[in-house]
Amino acid sequence: MDQEVTSPFDADVIVAGAGPAGATAARHLSASGLRTLLVDRAAFPRNKPCGGGITTRVLRRFPWLESALSDIDVHRVSRLHLEGPRDAVMALESERDFVLLIRRVEFDHALVRAAERAGARLETAFEITQAVLDEHGVTLQARDGRRLSAPLVIAADGVNSVIAKRLGVNPRWPRAQIALDMMEETPSAQLRATSPDVLWVAYAHENIDGYAYVFPKAHHVNAGIGCLLSHFDEAVSERPYDLQRRFVQSLVERGVLDGASDPHCFTPFLIPVGGPLRKTWKGRVMFAGDAGGFVNAITAEGIYYAMASGELAAQAILERHAAPAVAGARYEQLWRAELGAELRDATFLQRYLFSDPNRVSRVIRGTARTPWLSDLILEYVRGERPYADVRRTIFRKFPMTAIKIAAARFAPRPVRPAPILNRARQN
Repeated sequence: MDQEVTSPFDADVIVAGAGPAGATAARHLSASGLRTLLVDRAAFPRNKPCGGGITTRVLRRFPWLESALSDIDVHRVSRLHLEGPRDAVMALESERDFVLLIRRVEFDHALVRAAERAGARLETAFEITQAVLDEHGVTLQARDGRRLSAPLVIAADGVNSVIAKRLGVNPRWPRAQIALDMMEETPSAQLRATSPDVLWVAYAHENIDGYAYVFPKAHHVNAGIGCLLSHFDEAVSERPYDLQRRFVQSLVERGVLDGASDPHCFTPFLIPVGGPLRKTWKGRVMFAGDAGGFVNAITAEGIYYAMASGELAAQAILERHAAPAVAGARYEQLWRAELGAELRDATFLQRYLFSDPNRVSRVIRGTARTPWLSDLILEYVRGERPYADVRRTIFRKFPMTAIKIAAARFAPRPVRPAPILNRARQN
């Protein structure tokens, strides 16, 4: 790609969206010498609703990240409390930290600074309203009329990607493939975890077809409950904050939390949990992060997969710089090789488990009684063992489970009532 000043383009690559996917992509491209323009509708630092938990394998996958995070608060956790229906409980304690807890307002800004240090140019207040793709390049238009163009674009503009809509790639996520996460990030003076070194997670909490969590951070706590939007529509009659407030109060009564919910800290958000788009590129545009659906359907973790997809999109561009029009196909090959099986299995496992709360209970109890399986999971989330190895080991030990999970791909998702959730609304 021509890097001369006379280029008709504003950059060699435009990265739309400066979250983890976009900032990671921009850093990689700029460090490799490409003129990279990183655009976002916000100015940084800016808040972003998110649980803010990242498995520590991110530090192995991105060796530069440790240094990039040196100026922000990162709470490292090595203990997990996991519970499910029928009083199923599992406690995990790792020899080494396996989760980083961060605030997105700080984390995202740190990644943007890393991209700028590598040479990326940041343009804020660029709210994309139009995207035009042709055989020569891509043009993005902002609400204020500004236009920017480049031979290639990495679209990392979030779950409601305007670029995906304008190019007809993803008009909207189906409600059965997107989760509503009802969460608050509250200062510790107002609400705190009574065990600040424990990650608290529950599946099928109070009969909800989803998850709940408490992430204790350096000076805040994130507490939230989430489920598929289709389940919320069909089975939950409470308003989101009413559900959140009752959830927090229940944990205060149990002694998991101390304090009270704060409506001013409540920020519900959407997470695409149905797996990546069927095709994550179109012409000269590649979709990364939430825009491409790169989220683990079981853990709802998106930051790691966003960063990985962003860097893989950048890698594809660098490999195909002499023929930019074929970079998208290469990107698809790269992410499928590294992330494909992992994200696909998570989607099938989600369907298999959440169709029956008893399955959630059996899996938690079974894992608690199987030390080698717990150790295997910890090695995976710490980045010490690749997913392919974990997958082979589990499927070899539990072949029938593998068959059932695969069958879940074709099974219709049942609609289950949630009487406990409905009760508060009716009263």
